[in-house]
Amino acid sequence: MKKKLLTAALGAAALGISAVGASAATLDDVKAKGFIQCGVSQGLPGFSNPDDQGNWTGLDVDLCRAVAAAVLGDADGVKFTPLSAKERFTALQSGEIDILSRNTTWTAGRDTALGLNFAGVNYYDGQGFMVRSSLGVKSALELSGASVCTNTGTTTELNVADYFRSNKLEYEIVAFEKADEVVAAYDAGRCDVFTTDQSGLYAQRLKLTNPDEHVVLPEIISKEPLGPVVRQGDDQWFNIVKWTNFCMINAEELGVSSGNVGEMMGSDNPAVKRLLGTEGAFGEALGLGNDWCANAVKAVGNYAEAFDRNVGPDTPLAIARGVNALWSDGGIQYAPPVR
Repeated sequence: MKKKLLTAALGAAALGISAVGASAATLDDVKAKGFIQCGVSQGLPGFSNPDDQGNWTGLDVDLCRAVAAAVLGDADGVKFTPLSAKERFTALQSGEIDILSRNTTWTAGRDTALGLNFAGVNYYDGQGFMVRSSLGVKSALELSGASVCTNTGTTTELNVADYFRSNKLEYEIVAFEKADEVVAAYDAGRCDVFTTDQSGLYAQRLKLTNPDEHVVLPEIISKEPLGPVVRQGDDQWFNIVKWTNFCMINAEELGVSSGNVGEMMGSDNPAVKRLLGTEGAFGEALGLGNDWCANAVKAVGNYAEAFDRNVGPDTPLAIARGVNALWSDGGIQYAPPVR
């Protein structure tokens, strides 16, 4: 291991960048057991959701699969742990999971007080409200006196309190630990309103008895940057997860996809060459092979492929790219360059 780190340091120094200096405990553990333990939701269509055979799919799932491909050369080298909002941080802190990739909002408190690091944003979101169409409500400002269903252990309760108080609206919270409990309560009419991130509303609406009888209101009342989380104290693993996310975003920007990555390995574009490892030693600086990003994209695709496959316009969720479009296409998805 010392020899590998020394090689990485020398390769990094030649490129004028800092070498990995932190403990590689998580990377060593993952390689030793042969898989990544990924914490996901208990079932959120489009983000992390199992089918009847227990096969997980979703945008958050694809990120874990991309990390597995980068680290192990095998996107199937992942085991998934479904977690409630209340359980998720404890599972990561305790070492039960290696990555938390579970529609989790990056906030100052979570990033500084829990011993955790957010490794980027794979979906920019905002909290919204869903109501029955029969109520005739067109705006959240018409919700005074409503009962509101949501999850415990999330940022949604505070956001609701802030919104209703600032707009001088009365309300009652009806909270549950498990997401499916919230859905069931709202579907049964135990509350007037369902609130969570807008992406979650579109996903959970699919579980309702009559999805078409419910509407998501236009207001977005918060910033909810969602992304993967790792433990503090292992900078190498933090960098691996962070740069795998950046890899997928950069690949989209540079026109590299799962279908053409082999062809693009022969590209003369310096940015593509560095991204795919045919020039430089950026993989070595992560403690990985220089084809780490090429492996991730080949197995999972670039960011656009993952988005379109899981939540995009041609899926049941039918979510437009919006702010999740690349910065060059009018959105705010932006990855630092590999150089």
